[in-house]
Amino acid sequence: MSKVKLDEIDHQILDMLIDNTRTPFTDIAKKLLISAGTVHVRVKKMEEAGIIKGSSLTLDYVKLGYSFIAYIGIFLEKTHQTKFVLQRLKEIPYVTVAHITTGKFNIFCKIRAKDTTHAKNIIFKIDDIEGISRTETMISLEESINDKKRLMHTIFNEL
Repeated sequence: MSKVKLDEIDHQILDMLIDNTRTPFTDIAKKLLISAGTVHVRVKKMEEAGIIKGSSLTLDYVKLGYSFIAYIGIFLEKTHQTKFVLQRLKEIPYVTVAHITTGKFNIFCKIRAKDTTHAKNIIFKIDDIEGISRTETMISLEESINDKKRLMHTIFNEL
């Protein structure tokens, strides 16, 4: 896969969209002294190149009653069951992230729950998935850093 070339205008557009994905193209155009049509064409080009993959919505889960976060390391009976187990994990909406990993665990995932009772029920559902031999759970006491914007800005500044 080849690296896509971005010019300074592309970088500036991306910087503004990283800060706020809902920034109107007209506002971006005014700040960059270009037309809104140019912004639209460049964003479309970056979408087609796969650099921009949609936009996201950030929720305050605590305000919605989902303040409990836990990380679960999953041990599989056999590694060939990975795909099947990942499919079953996708069926549990409270599993928000899952990674195939090296090291101690076969799969490492993140869950969000209302409280410890809710988390326990989610963990029991995960434990019941065929192919899982056991799990280890780590409770998050506080989410101290969750800032994808810093990484995105750093990446684009390095290009």
